[in-house]
Parts: sequence; C-alpha cells; structure tokens
Amino acid sequence: MTNTRTRLNRPSGVRSLRLGDTKVTYVPDGLVQLSPRGWLPATTDEVWAAHPEYLDDDGYLVAGVGGLLVEHGDRALLIDAGIGPVSLPATPGAPVGRIEGGALLDHLTALGRPPAALEAVAITHFHRDHIGWSARLTAAGVPHLVAAPEWEERHLAVEHGVPEETLAAIATDVRTVADGEEVFPGVRALFTPGHTIGHAAYVITGGGRTLIAFGDALHTPLQVAHPEWSAVVDHDPRQSATHRHALVTRLTEPGTLGFGIHFADVPFGHARRTEDGGATWEAVDE
Repeated sequence: MTNTRTRLNRPSGVRSLRLGDTKVTYVPDGLVQLSPRGWLPATTDEVWAAHPEYLDDDGYLVAGVGGLLVEHGDRALLIDAGIGPVSLPATPGAPVGRIEGGALLDHLTALGRPPAALEAVAITHFHRDHIGWSARLTAAGVPHLVAAPEWEERHLAVEHGVPEETLAAIATDVRTVADGEEVFPGVRALFTPGHTIGHAAYVITGGGRTLIAFGDALHTPLQVAHPEWSAVVDHDPRQSATHRHALVTRLTEPGTLGFGIHFADVPFGHARRTEDGGATWEAVDE
C-alpha cells in the first residue's frame, strides 16, 4: 500500500502487478487535463477547495491516457489503445484542457511487446483517448475486440469526435464480444453501459485475485467516494452512476482490485470502506 495523496495530480509511469501467472502493466501514452467543474458538473467550487491535492498547477485534474498490457505466458492482450500522437493546448472554458499523447508504441516496444507481438486489443469504448492508435494497430495485424452494443451503435462515436476513418480501419478486423465472454485467458468482458452505450470493463483473474479494468466508468479516485458524480460526456448519466455504485461495492470485496486508466499516478488500487459507510481509493503498488 502507498499514500495516494502526493500522487493524485501527476501522470503515472509504467507500472505492473501480478495476478498469479498473469502480469498486467499500465502502458502510458500521455495525459489529458480535465476541468474539475466542467468534467464533473455535479461538483462545486467548495468540493475542489477541499481537495486541492487532485489539481495540478493549472487547476486541472490530471488524467493519464494509455493502455493496459495483459501478459499470460507468451501471449499478450492490450486493453485500450491510448490517444495517439497528438499535442493540443487547453481551450479556455472547455471541459478538456491540454492533451499530450504519443508514447504508447514506444513503451510497448521497450516492454518487448510491439504491435506485432499483440494477440488483440480489447476496447472499453469508442472515445478518441481509447482508440488513438487503433488504425496503426490494425495495420500491424492486431484485431480489435469490441462490445457488441458499442460496435452496433458506432455512429454515436462519430458524434463524439471519433474520425470515421478510424472506425473504418477497425472494421477491417473487428470481433464483437458478449457480456461475460472470455476474450483472453482469465479475462472476461463486463458490460457497464452509461459512459457510452456499449461501454465495457474487463475482469482479469489469477492467483486468487481479481482486477477490474473499468475504463471510463470512473475518471478520478474522488468518484470512488462520490459515485453519484457523472462525467459531462456520459451518454446516460443515470445509468453510468448506477454502474459506478455497483463497481465501487465490488472493489471493496476482498481480493478485488481495480485499474483506473485515468487515475493519475495511482492506477492500481482498491476501494476501502470508511467509517461513515462511504468508500475511498487506496493505491496498490507491487
């Protein structure tokens, strides 16, 4: 265990943990700044004044972007494909601030898992910061695994700014998956719609433990304490909150960990119940 407080406003580097014979590694691609009030509109200025440790020097939440590498023997699966090689400045008044990406493939290569060594990439949902490298991965022969509802309603992704050419590239080698389906040894899809119509988490088991890679069901550890807070871009905020409440409950169970791709420098952890019956995020480092 480690103190999360000093790590909540900086991006994470490469981090790994083991679940028995399975190794999972956070592979950074870059970062996205999120306006605290703009991204989580149910919050108040008073909330953020009470939690300055979550904000960087510019007053933004720091959200890491990247992917989760899952290795089992000589096989490798990537969950999500980062934001891609982009560099954009903040736009005043927008819910998203500065965006920096482009490191994912270099990190994968350094880890000995370049695109050619990946069996597939499992996508949590069709937002740009999760499929940024998808066209390149498809060109390298890496198929995409996508929840069936997300693929069937992919026109909604275009409305959220996903380039049609990216979806066209994925279409050349895509396989839709069902809720609960095993997509890789010890990895099963868990449908958690709300953030998008077909948002999916991936549940990884091994060594007597479970890790839930929950995608954008949660964007910040503070939502563990406040699962009622939905993101401004959620397709169905009420449904998103329902799944977030259930997810937090599950993350308090013994032997259950979570992976928050946007959780700054504390991507691996679990939820601990507090004396008032709420919950808080505790980072786990191994």
